[in-house]
Amino acid sequence: MPLLNLIVILIVIGVLLWLVNTYIPMDSKIKSILNIVVVVAVVIWLLQVFGLLGSLNGITVG
Repeated sequence: MPLLNLIVILIVIGVLLWLVNTYIPMDSKIKSILNIVVVVAVVIWLLQVFGLLGSLNGITVG
């Protein structure tokens, strides 16, 4: 994945998270949980993109 695409995707995710935090009224605890979930998901995705984390296809939940 080219670096420019990666930067654009990160900017889009950041803007979407900012829009949700700014314009959707919700409890601060829920906002905190949402922010943590998004950040963790982006970090895991980045680790996969850079090849530092193996494929997660074999993991099943439930």
